[in-house]
Amino acid sequence: MVKLGNDWDELLEDEFSKEYYQELRKTLIEEYRTQEIYPPKELLFEALKRTSFKDTRVVILGQDPYHGPNQSHGLAFSVQQGIAIPPSLRNIYEEIYTELGFKPPSHGNLSSWADQGVLLLNATLSVRRAQAGSHSNLGWKQLTGRVLELLGESDLPRVFMLWGNHARSNKALIKNLNHLILEGPHPSPLSAYRGFFGCDHFVKANAFLKKQGRGEINWKID
Repeated sequence: MVKLGNDWDELLEDEFSKEYYQELRKTLIEEYRTQEIYPPKELLFEALKRTSFKDTRVVILGQDPYHGPNQSHGLAFSVQQGIAIPPSLRNIYEEIYTELGFKPPSHGNLSSWADQGVLLLNATLSVRRAQAGSHSNLGWKQLTGRVLELLGESDLPRVFMLWGNHARSNKALIKNLNHLILEGPHPSPLSAYRGFFGCDHFVKANAFLKKQGRGEINWKID
C-alpha cells in the first residue's frame, strides 16, 4: 500500500485499491526489475508527498518524467541538483525573470516551490530510460486525473497552470469556479514564443492567492 504521509492517503485510499492501480503496480514491479525506469521508485510519489492536498495552492501540470539518467526526482519540470537545466525549465526561469526580476538560478531543483504548496504533478509518474511517453498508457492518468478532480472540486481556491495541449486537455476536471485556471503554450523551445513568454502567469497567480488570503508563492530559487 502506498503511504504518502499526509492527507492524500485518505483521499486516494479508494483509488489505490482499484483494479487498474493494482495492475499498474504489478507492471511497475516488473518494469523496475527488468528496465531502467525513472524516477527511482522511492521518488515516484514525491510530488504528493511534498505537497499535501490541504497545502496545495498552485498546480503545475507536466506530462511525464524526464527520461535521462539522474534527471527526474518526482517533481514536474524539476531536475536534481548538478544536472543541466532542461530547455523548458530555462524558459520558465526566463519568464519569471521578466515578470518578477528574479535572476535565474544555477540549478533546476524546484523542491522549494513544492514545499510552499506548488504541486508539481506529472500526468504520468514513471518512464523508461530514453523512451518518452513509454508509461503513458499504464493507468497513471486515471490516478493523476483523480488528483486533479479532487483539487478541482474543492472550495479552497487554487491556481492551475495548464501549459500546452496535453495539460489543457485536463481543464474539464477543474469544476469549481473558485479556482483560477491559467492556460497557455508549453514552455518548450518549440512553443514558448507563441505565448508562454509574456503570459504573466506567476504574477497573476500571486495576485489571485493574495486576494483569496492564501499568501503569495516565493518564486525565487536560491
